[in-house]
Amino acid sequence: MRHDLADLIVFDATCVFCSGFARFMHRHDRAGRFRFVTAQSDLGRALYLRHGLDPVAMTTNIVIVDGRAHVKMRAFAAAMAALGRPWRWLALTRHLPGGDWIYDRIARNRYRIAGRRACAAPPPELRARLID
Repeated sequence: MRHDLADLIVFDATCVFCSGFARFMHRHDRAGRFRFVTAQSDLGRALYLRHGLDPVAMTTNIVIVDGRAHVKMRAFAAAMAALGRPWRWLALTRHLPGGDWIYDRIARNRYRIAGRRACAAPPPELRARLID
């Protein structure tokens, strides 16, 4: 994987939860560590396929930290750990029993819960960190 993709968040831009997570990460990533890519882009679809995920269902974000891909609750935990204090404490979610089961239930029903909406135009500083 290219160096500029070593710290990356791939998210579903039509999912309220996923795009909200991307905005949260942008806002709290003070070091500017992460770049962002929508799952609907060519690169996003390629990354889903590379990691054995369905690029149509998009049932998880992909969080790549130091070149290593994480999905589901491990993705959330890796992202929180990378943010540092006070967010790193949320990395403990990787140890929740049934964490992926809960994640899967929410992901499977996310459009029913919150609807399907195009992500609002990102602010210029996030747009600068958005790939493709």
